[in-house]
Amino acid sequence: MESAGAYGGGKAGGAFDPQAFIQRPPVIVRAVCWLFSVIVMGCISAKGWYVNKEDGKEYCVYNNDTNACNYGVGISVIAFVASVAFIAGEYLFEQMSSVKTRKHYVLADLGFSAFWAFLYFVGFCYLSNAWGKTDNPPVGTANNMQGAIAFCFFSIFAWVACALFALQRFRMGADAAFAPAYEVEGAIGSPGSFPAYPGAPDPQPAYSDPPFTQTGNIDYTAPTY
Repeated sequence: MESAGAYGGGKAGGAFDPQAFIQRPPVIVRAVCWLFSVIVMGCISAKGWYVNKEDGKEYCVYNNDTNACNYGVGISVIAFVASVAFIAGEYLFEQMSSVKTRKHYVLADLGFSAFWAFLYFVGFCYLSNAWGKTDNPPVGTANNMQGAIAFCFFSIFAWVACALFALQRFRMGADAAFAPAYEVEGAIGSPGSFPAYPGAPDPQPAYSDPPFTQTGNIDYTAPTY
């Protein structure tokens, strides 16, 4: 595809198409990650804590484990910010003219997405275990607590999808970097390529006369003595 640039992005300086941008799979999946983080934060923040009437202290609904609530909210807050940042990065990715800058962005995307998928997996196991040990949760909190667990589980797959898209981009960039010279259009030394500098001879002309050819007529008559 002629419009393709380094690491699967468009060529730098191209016109921005908002409709095509929001329809790109990485942008859609990143928006899903943002939505799931909002839901997990909302579920835990709204019903995750309750006040004990006996001592007046605030406890987490997940088996009175404050760390469980803090963990769920903490990873979701960071996921919320990161999702917004990576959506903005998708827009800026098309404007990056440096191949190294694109490579660093793709590696950061890959590493962060894979790591956050792992953290959501830990969060799903942590919250599920704490909820299983909870006895007599406050009335009206069960749906929110179970919802937070469910969307932690869904977030695992959303972040894994982001990591896979980043891995696909990285492979595209690596394949382009190690492509043979004859596959690169206009490579130096390839037939029909342009000279390295104005006035330089063509390293390998596109067309040349076959060797051992002679023009004109040859007299094959034997000499007389």
